[in-house]
Amino acid sequence: MAKRLSLLWTLVRGDLKKLWWALRDPRAPGWLKYATAGLVLYLVSPFDLLPDAIPFFGVIDDVVLLPLAVRWLLGRLPQGLQTELDARAAAG
Repeated sequence: MAKRLSLLWTLVRGDLKKLWWALRDPRAPGWLKYATAGLVLYLVSPFDLLPDAIPFFGVIDDVVLLPLAVRWLLGRLPQGLQTELDARAAAG
């Protein structure tokens, strides 16, 4: 289980780095900043798809949906920017 969590964290951390780099790139579309702000707002808001008061299931939406949303946003970036972000992430 620890290996799976470590792998998941590695993937999420890489996607978050790519998102950070994309937000700072002038070629990034304008909607990316609004979508990222929406994700952050969802993360800190008290309204969730599954309330946090429900043990285990309340955290699942944050742990599963947010990384999927970040991956989905990165997939919608222009192809040239995606390629550059992938190369930059592979370089370190």
